[in-house]
Amino acid sequence: MSQANNPTHGVTLEMMLKELVAAYGWPSLGQRIAIRCFTHDPSIKSSLTFLRRTPWARQKVEELYVRFKRGDAAARPPVKLFAKPKR
Repeated sequence: MSQANNPTHGVTLEMMLKELVAAYGWPSLGQRIAIRCFTHDPSIKSSLTFLRRTPWARQKVEELYVRFKRGDAAARPPVKLFAKPKR
């Protein structure tokens, strides 16, 4: 079987989570997926522990990651409208 069309093939849960946090940040990620470990004192380590023990939460993270990688409009990170220009 070929995994060419599977965006999660070869990607660990930690890699997915780090990429989503880099793209969205913890507050936005917590709004998109209502999981306490994303909204109350979030960390990669505590989130990974929870996600590995909770199949439904892991599934939600994986679904968001797939939509993010495919460029789904609903999964796009927020645009910073009022960012300061670099000098």
